[in-house]
Amino acid sequence: MHHAADILLALFAIFVAAQIGAEIAQRLKLPGVVGEIVAGCVIGPAALGFISTEQIAAGTPLDVLAEIGVVLLLFSVGLETRLDDLKKVGRSAFLVGVLGVIVPFVLGALWAHGSGFEWVKSMFVAAAFVATSAGITARVLQELGVLDRVESRVILGAAVIDDILAMLLLGIVTSLQGDAGVDVTGLLLVLAQAIGFVAVIGWVGTRVMRKRAHWLDRPINPLSPLTIALAICLGLAWLSTGFGLAAIIGAFLAGMIASEMHQREELEHQMQPLLALLTPFFFVVTGAKVDLGVFASGAALWMLLVVTVIAIVSKLIGGFLGALSLGRRGATIVGVGMVPRGEVGVVIASLGLAAGVFSGEIYAVIVAMSLLTSIVTPPVLALLLKRDADGAKPPAA
Repeated sequence: MHHAADILLALFAIFVAAQIGAEIAQRLKLPGVVGEIVAGCVIGPAALGFISTEQIAAGTPLDVLAEIGVVLLLFSVGLETRLDDLKKVGRSAFLVGVLGVIVPFVLGALWAHGSGFEWVKSMFVAAAFVATSAGITARVLQELGVLDRVESRVILGAAVIDDILAMLLLGIVTSLQGDAGVDVTGLLLVLAQAIGFVAVIGWVGTRVMRKRAHWLDRPINPLSPLTIALAICLGLAWLSTGFGLAAIIGAFLAGMIASEMHQREELEHQMQPLLALLTPFFFVVTGAKVDLGVFASGAALWMLLVVTVIAIVSKLIGGFLGALSLGRRGATIVGVGMVPRGEVGVVIASLGLAAGVFSGEIYAVIVAMSLLTSIVTPPVLALLLKRDADGAKPPAA
């Protein structure tokens, strides 16, 4: 039984902690999401205890609110992604995106299996190594004023491709959980099902929206484009679960479809208050679920070090090899830009915990890894780009 007063107090504590954490992180030149997750660790059961373990358990109001928050977050990411933009990024971005998935996934799966996980569960663990947080890197590039550089375009294009492949991979490994082993026929069926869902919804949906977006202007309600887009988001999030995929995949595809509306900029603007209200709950609740006591042991700290090194090195290798056509320095910049896992790694960690695949220890390690890669990348990327700019006199034509 959840009393309304207790829930409201928890909502107040979470929201205020999120704002304070994000503000402190941004003043330290770190992504706001880092501050929100740390805030969750501080007010959670493992520290101050402002919110209890029972309040954030699966199926509770706070857990459901956090789920809605991450669905809207992935919808907004999709809203900034258009199929035409993916076509323009070119061969380098495609190679970076693909290698940026394959290398971390293989290394992550090998490490997980070597650590005692069955192969099917190892693939779920490896999925947390895969996706790049396009939002964190984009923000760094924007603040540095280098969005027009070729490396920046490759990084952002590759991050989008990377995330689509990561979500597809996540859907596949999620569907495989619970199988006694890796059934090749089942794997191919799940793969075909996942690709078919993404292709039909993403490819056909965007084309239908291009031709029929004017229908959204017919209702009298001035907010009808937003409300209809949100209905599509929730509907596809539910539909994707019916195909054995994560709800966030359907939400992301809904965002891609909505990005074809001529009201796209208006939608992005109208989404901001919803994101400001709801997405902090996901990150704070995520942080609150981390058992800080795990890191009291040397074994857990060693695991965190190994996982973080694998996460960084694997993305550097994938990004560097994929961007070699830009030269060694350009390839290095791209590789570093692909390192942060940010909210994407956290989302996968949360799904793994909810599915019972991750123990409290591996969950805490993956969340901490996502934080560390997000903290390390911005200053290193800024240093590389600054040195590159200082050395380019005069700039290349």
